[in-house]
Amino acid sequence: MEIILSLLIGILYAGGVYLILRRSLVKVLIGLLLLGHAANLLIFTLGRLVKAKPAFITDELSASAVADPLPQALILTAIVIGFGVISFAVVLFKRAYDAVESDDIDNLNTTDSLEA
Repeated sequence: MEIILSLLIGILYAGGVYLILRRSLVKVLIGLLLLGHAANLLIFTLGRLVKAKPAFITDELSASAVADPLPQALILTAIVIGFGVISFAVVLFKRAYDAVESDDIDNLNTTDSLEA
């Protein structure tokens, strides 16, 4: 299971970096989303994958047979922070699109459309 998740994390990271390097603002946003999901899966995978075992240790369970609750808390925090970053990027890119009237990132370097 860890090998499949490792491959999926690698694909998500590769796709996210590829999309961030594109010239379209929408593709940059999708790339940021993919990177956020890849980071969450990476943290989840590092916290040990255990089926149907609670995070509380009782007398009959050993510490190696239960899931670690810290990565789960980190993922919840990362989801909230990722939502804030994506929301800020959407507003920022909307303002940039309104100013330049183009989805191309290379057009953000010109000031010709701001003179009107």
